[in-house]
Amino acid sequence: MRAAGVTEFGGPEALHVVDVPAEPLGAGQVRLRVQAAAVNPTDTHARSGAYADRDPVTTPPWVPGMDVAGVVTEVGEGVEHLAVGDAAMGIVVPFGPHGGYREDKVLPGDSVVRSPEGVTAVEASTLPMNGLTARFALDLMALAPGQVLAVTGAAGAFGGYVVQLAKADGLTVIADASEADEHLVRDLGADVVVRRGDDVADRIREHFPDGVDGLVDGAVQDALVLPAVKDGGAVATVRGYRGDGQRGLRLFPTLVRRVAEDRAALDRLRQQVEDGVLTLRVARTLPMEEAAEAHRQLERGGVRGRLVLTF
Repeated sequence: MRAAGVTEFGGPEALHVVDVPAEPLGAGQVRLRVQAAAVNPTDTHARSGAYADRDPVTTPPWVPGMDVAGVVTEVGEGVEHLAVGDAAMGIVVPFGPHGGYREDKVLPGDSVVRSPEGVTAVEASTLPMNGLTARFALDLMALAPGQVLAVTGAAGAFGGYVVQLAKADGLTVIADASEADEHLVRDLGADVVVRRGDDVADRIREHFPDGVDGLVDGAVQDALVLPAVKDGGAVATVRGYRGDGQRGLRLFPTLVRRVAEDRAALDRLRQQVEDGVLTLRVARTLPMEEAAEAHRQLERGGVRGRLVLTF
């Protein structure tokens, strides 16, 4: 079985084609012939070894990847929501050789749902991990319709989904963007757009002097953005940041692994794509053999939408 992985942690050049054993299929599981795997920032951290100390597998190869889409080739006992031949997408919790950058992937049945009607496997692969993370962040903050949410990193894949889901939830959204991305972020649904940067909290306060009710920090600015939030407000973070303990702010580190088997949430995202609520954005596709180049492009920055590996 071919995969794109590393035998030694390092830079993008460490990624190459590796041979991995097939995964056995058990009860409640689904096997996908992978046609597409999205490339996410967390994949670059995995490739570099940032997560090695938490990986139960201590011998190579290690295969990154948290999003896959393809065709169901086998279902285990008890799986009734999918059938062989279905176009499907899934979220992967990677460890050892069991990441998403591989030709064949076995997943818990509750981590896989049908792909949205009318979209390609490449497009579908951009949704599961970022979409579920965005949904989880909003659910943790539990803002009420009419409240104000700020979003940093709004032009990115995760931030874009937050903006669209928040608007669908009835929230008022203020989001950041570079000059080049302002039109994109407005099209995603942001009510107010401010220029991104280290002073974004001040720019947000110019529009909401009392502070916003909640903030999703997709740009990973951590302490720099906390002043944008009113006392007692909610902040969702994506790299484990837990705040400074001041002003009664409620910090929610958003770890998508906790909802990786929330099939209902994933299927709701599928429906929202079909309903036109969510936009699937693909920046570029590259063959699996060029995974290293995909990581180079992502780390150079400026990618809008997702880079996707094809198989």
